[in-house]
Amino acid sequence: MSHIIEISNFDAPELDIYARNSENQLVNRANPKQGMFIAESPRVIERALDTGYEPVSCLVEKRQLEGEAKEILKRLGDIPVYTAEMEVLAQLTGFKLTRGMLCAMYRKALPSVREVCGNARRIAILENVVNPTNVGAIFRSAAALHMDAVLLTFDCSNPLYRRAVRVSMGTVFQIPWTFFDKEEWPEKGIGMLRELGFKTAALALKDDSVSIDDPDLMSEEKLALILGTEGDGLAASTIADCDYTVKIPMSHGVDSLNVAAASAVAFWQVGQKNR
Repeated sequence: MSHIIEISNFDAPELDIYARNSENQLVNRANPKQGMFIAESPRVIERALDTGYEPVSCLVEKRQLEGEAKEILKRLGDIPVYTAEMEVLAQLTGFKLTRGMLCAMYRKALPSVREVCGNARRIAILENVVNPTNVGAIFRSAAALHMDAVLLTFDCSNPLYRRAVRVSMGTVFQIPWTFFDKEEWPEKGIGMLRELGFKTAALALKDDSVSIDDPDLMSEEKLALILGTEGDGLAASTIADCDYTVKIPMSHGVDSLNVAAASAVAFWQVGQKNR
């Protein structure tokens, strides 16, 4: 049974984890086993619980205790549930977007790249994608459009940052993912993918780029689609190491799409083999 604790002051220390701790403080790199993240909204919290994430505490708008949060609270076990009126919680940036509920949860130890790729046929790789909104949107597209896993290079935004989790609608809990070690990408990482049987396809505008619906590309049994950072795209060394360079045909003089939009188009096309 959860412990309901009412808070009347926004400066209460119990709210620090939700209102004042930075993402880096939550990650807790000095003690990864104590690393946490914040899940926002009942639906996202439910998806995290369904995949085994452990709750630490919860923050709920008072009127939601008997509303949308009620069934979720039954699943949280013996943890503190902080509650307050909306006038207090409205001082927390973005709280109105959370459907009245936040939950702090422990992070899990990340699997290895080999573990994530073990049973996969279609995977996405994000190279230095730093905007958490883009990362969240890419995860949502990957889960919806038949990708089996997502791998991220060291400098990518963390998929469990609050905005990424929210934009993904909790799909970061549903699709396997992990980070490459800093020294692994690109040379060792692409070599590892080849050992695992993957062909690699860089999404980039080059003279030798093939269309995303190229028959040879589509026929590959195992394919890793690599998307680059906002603005600059993929590193030249990454493109050079890949088996394919791929583009999405454009019209009206537009040369490219935002990385999140491009991911949805590309995932739908290459994910057909998984449908």
